[in-house]
Amino acid sequence: MTATVGTRVVHRRYVPYSHAHYAGNLVDGAYSLGLFGDVATEMCILTDGDEGLFASYSDVQFREPVRAGDVLEITCEITRVGSRSRELAFAVYVVARGAATPERPGAATVLGEPLLATTAVGTVVVPPAG
Repeated sequence: MTATVGTRVVHRRYVPYSHAHYAGNLVDGAYSLGLFGDVATEMCILTDGDEGLFASYSDVQFREPVRAGDVLEITCEITRVGSRSRELAFAVYVVARGAATPERPGAATVLGEPLLATTAVGTVVVPPAG
């Protein structure tokens, strides 16, 4: 496959409680950035046959909290293709959220509408074609 504007990759990930860093089982913002790295790597492999390297992030927005117990959907879409660079649009959506109570410590709820938690634009570079 070749890199084409509009190509998308989607991952889903459960956020374990061991990743909570703050009160209220909040996960730090770097967690989302790490997930963006994972989908970007798959995108580069899919389109260029190489893991690629991250060059930069721009316009990172933390819109809603990410918590331990969440199920996340992470999306990556190519928005620009250069000879060796690819601009990617990223988003993290919360699609389910832990709803533990003392009576039901493993309770969780699938959200009716996913919450847009984090967005970013990133640039990756890949080796020259050849």
